[in-house]
Amino acid sequence: MELYDVMRTTAAVRTFTDDPLPDDVLERILDNARFAPSGGNRQGAHVIVVRDQVTRQALAELTSTGARRYAAQLASGESPWNPLHPPSASPAEIAATEVPSQFTAPLHHAAAVLVICVNLEVVAALDQNLDRIGVISGASVYPLVWNILLAARNEGYGGTITTMVVAEEPKVRDLLGVPPPYAVAAVLPLGKPRKQVTKLKRQSVAELATLERFDGEPFGAQG
Repeated sequence: MELYDVMRTTAAVRTFTDDPLPDDVLERILDNARFAPSGGNRQGAHVIVVRDQVTRQALAELTSTGARRYAAQLASGESPWNPLHPPSASPAEIAATEVPSQFTAPLHHAAAVLVICVNLEVVAALDQNLDRIGVISGASVYPLVWNILLAARNEGYGGTITTMVVAEEPKVRDLLGVPPPYAVAAVLPLGKPRKQVTKLKRQSVAELATLERFDGEPFGAQG
């Protein structure tokens, strides 16, 4: 596929056919994705390929904690898991919320599940002393995660970036033998899409970008 076609059609895929994802294809996906940049080229990411159904069932169960709060806040019209706005629902209300299958089903039905970890000893977090949630260290792992999805799309497969399981990271570490100082960054279910989306709805360039300042004039032909 052409690069721009891949970029414009790599959607979040959560439903899959029964087609397998052969090891040689997955290796090719990872072989190309590994060229993603990382801070200082320190390459602190590690990918765990999970095919065992028992392990995937355990991951699905651990996903439920984060997904339950997500669903409860979404139902209340809130931005789920937002660090600036704590949930209005009580712990009891969150615990009583049913977990939507869209959060757990992909872990069961994907051809393979990738768990992406990152070594915190080699990432740079230049925002660590700021009075806000840190985001900078993700620059050393999420380009790889996105590259995996782009490469999967090029091979006719798809997946989605999920992070719900991170709410139970200590248990995930025990389950998968993840040592310190590694952190769990994402879980990617991968498989053959049941339906391949070819047109995605996104902001225009004029809505996305401004000239010279955040409050500057819209940049782009539609500005």
